[in-house]
Amino acid sequence: MASSSALADVVNPYAEGLMGVAQANNLTAQISEDIGLLLSLIKDSEGLYRFLANPLVDDSVKKDLLRKSLSENLNRYTFNFLLLLIDRKRMSLIKDICEKYQDIYRKLNRIALAEVSSAVPLTEEQEEAVRQKVIQITNAQSVELETQVESELIGGVVIKVGSQVLDASLRGQLRRIGLSLSR
Repeated sequence: MASSSALADVVNPYAEGLMGVAQANNLTAQISEDIGLLLSLIKDSEGLYRFLANPLVDDSVKKDLLRKSLSENLNRYTFNFLLLLIDRKRMSLIKDICEKYQDIYRKLNRIALAEVSSAVPLTEEQEEAVRQKVIQITNAQSVELETQVESELIGGVVIKVGSQVLDASLRGQLRRIGLSLSR
């Protein structure tokens, strides 16, 4: 298994190169949307990811699949970037490259990514309250939420922004009470 710095040495230039193309063509937001779509596909279809990352599958077969399924849905620069990754035998890194591109995009546009875990799905009003709290904490222009339901939280939310964690869950409150009682 490659170390994280070795992985970054390969991933970063590809993500930065794609960002350079996006900036040169004033397409950073559109390519970010394309990258979001790709990440969603990868997340939802482990089989697709394994197929594209498999070095035993012929490159022309991978390209044909992408042409048939994605060429109409992606900007031509994003699509050509995928073809480049196939040619360079880097499709196994597609998820990491896409995530790095999104990180760069967020930094350039002062967008905070907040990972929110809650005991039940959040309403739109609750999501907006979380966004406002994260903007207050980070001074970001806007906030992207990645939400997930974790029933073991019992109630409340846990918000993670970078290395900061705001635990407003019932589980967290009970843990803090337990720690204070054990002192």
